[in-house]
Amino acid sequence: MSLEVIRNKKPPRLRKIKFNLPEVIKFKLDNNLQVYFIQKSTLPLLSMSLVTEAGSKYDPAGKKGLTNLLAMAVDEGAGDYDSLQLSDQFEILGASFSISCDQDSVYFSLQVLKDEFERGLELFSTILIDSHLYEADLSREKRKIKTRILQTSDEADEIANEVFEYKLFGNNNPYAYPTIGYSDDIDSISLQDIKDFYNHFIVPENSFLVVTGDYETESLKNILNKYFRTWSRSSITKPRITDADIEQPGLYIIDKKDSVQSEIRTGLISYKRNDYDFYARSILNLILGGQFSSRLNLNLREHKGFTYGVYSRFIYLMSSAYLFVSTSVSSENTGAALTEIFKEIKKIRNGITKKELEFAKSSLIRKFPSSFESYRQIASNVIGQIIHTMPEDYFETYIDEIKKVTRERIIKAAEDNLFPDKLTTVIVGSKEKTAAQLKDIYQGEIIELDEKGSSLQSL
Repeated sequence: MSLEVIRNKKPPRLRKIKFNLPEVIKFKLDNNLQVYFIQKSTLPLLSMSLVTEAGSKYDPAGKKGLTNLLAMAVDEGAGDYDSLQLSDQFEILGASFSISCDQDSVYFSLQVLKDEFERGLELFSTILIDSHLYEADLSREKRKIKTRILQTSDEADEIANEVFEYKLFGNNNPYAYPTIGYSDDIDSISLQDIKDFYNHFIVPENSFLVVTGDYETESLKNILNKYFRTWSRSSITKPRITDADIEQPGLYIIDKKDSVQSEIRTGLISYKRNDYDFYARSILNLILGGQFSSRLNLNLREHKGFTYGVYSRFIYLMSSAYLFVSTSVSSENTGAALTEIFKEIKKIRNGITKKELEFAKSSLIRKFPSSFESYRQIASNVIGQIIHTMPEDYFETYIDEIKKVTRERIIKAAEDNLFPDKLTTVIVGSKEKTAAQLKDIYQGEIIELDEKGSSLQSL
């Protein structure tokens, strides 16, 4: 018996997808630490993330990379354990523990089986409260960071990303500097700098805890109080984050001799997460460059064959936001590719089609439930909601809000967020192969930079 397969007809939907958003239970511990608990019993797991607003934006001048160095050194020994012993203890539990940082925050993360949760929490709290922070450990982590900085100094994509943010924000804004820091700055960071920063910023009142998993609320509260009770430091005063220098658009090139490709980054400062119509911006970006069928990708990849892929994205930080477009093209197509990017950014301000709008809405709505599948995804969504002070009913209303976005709102969002004459553009590639092309397509001044973003000369 043969089975006929009809490939040109979409199969019928069998049933409506059932999706229940997680309830977030809030409570405070005795040390004033805010806890957000999402009860989920599908697996005998607990996932825990402690988030502290102590990111690299607070690195002091001349000591860029301090927060990243701290995040690497904190778990190099704590309590009765050295670094290897701590790693062994987590491995025995089958647990995953990590510390990381970005421009805004430091993250202490643990995922562990329910039966081993108390022991995992004990180790977690020991690292948080009783980290050794020894000079030998700090020196070892410094060497690792400097090696990584040396490696990335030859990676065109890393150079493009770092210098783009540096030129976009301006050197008076802390978001302009890479989280990993600079080699010379790393040398100047002392053990006392690390300890002072840690004791000043990593405090309960500057942090919150997100826990996802199979536990009773009161039992969770009691066990968290047991292990976090001694973590109590005074409240802090944080320095103000200055505004970005948004009036300095331009075209910049970093010469990477003999390169056969050019890394292109272009974009501009935007409204913060809650300062403008987020839903309209989400759909606008999806149509522009946020999906495979976006205008940018169809143009540069499918029609012109300039690249394997190009994408755009709104990046939302706590104190700022920006839109950027990123791609890599062959050297001989650098000018032509940049022309098409500028054209698409300008063109989308004139409007979108009904088909584009409906496809983008459908894409966002259909993939929304999948962003809550794993325990870590749930925690990540809740963390984002807290960091950006989104409404408590944000997840419940998200789909309805997406459905309500009109073509008129998209056009308004494009007019209010996309300004072709204010784009900051950074290209890392062969100056010899690309300079003439760029002069042909760009009317303003083209400035050559070094790999840290300092001006060398006008071309």
